[in-house]
Amino acid sequence: MRRRLRALLRRAIRYSLILAACLCLWVVAYRWINPPVTVLIVSEWIRLGDVEREWRRLEDISPHLARAAMGAEDARFCEHFGFDFVEIRKAMAEEDRRRGASTISQQVAKNVFLWPDSSWLRKGLEAGFTVLIEISWPKARIMEVYLNVAEMGEGVFGAEAAARRWFGKSAADLTLAEASRIAAILPNPKARSASRPSSFVAGRARAAASGAETLRAEGRADCVAL
Repeated sequence: MRRRLRALLRRAIRYSLILAACLCLWVVAYRWINPPVTVLIVSEWIRLGDVEREWRRLEDISPHLARAAMGAEDARFCEHFGFDFVEIRKAMAEEDRRRGASTISQQVAKNVFLWPDSSWLRKGLEAGFTVLIEISWPKARIMEVYLNVAEMGEGVFGAEAAARRWFGKSAADLTLAEASRIAAILPNPKARSASRPSSFVAGRARAAASGAETLRAEGRADCVAL
């Protein structure tokens, strides 16, 4: 019995190591290979019959959008290693229970490798993928993938599709105000409009624009500058 248990344990360890190696290779490969699809994109394509998406290199996206995304979602993106512990402590505080603390790196881990869910299993896997992403990708690549896979409207994924849907122009030509409006509709793009913003979205856009300019002036967005 003991021999059988030891054999089963060795086999489980071997398979676990193989699985871990495959997952690591998957993450490292996406440093150079653009993710072809995500679970959310597939689910929306099935639901809607079609989605809008067109990949763009980071240098072909207005730098205003990267900075606006940081201003709205993750101001310490260039400083942390995947997890913003300052925001996590705030989220855990009694008065901030409903505050979010997900970084752009965590959102990339969820969007690219996992599924949209709030289970503890998904959150645990997200943490592991976030560490692998931060180890193997430069910050500019993380931002590039984020701006190409994030949902930015119903059936709209990525900066190029969002710029054309909301403003009728290429992502390269977005102004700071337009980029900030796109950033402001996250994380609920189905219920918000960037072209006709509500007072709530307009307020978030102003805050994102202000944050973007602060990050630029202080050099805290240089990790995504090309």
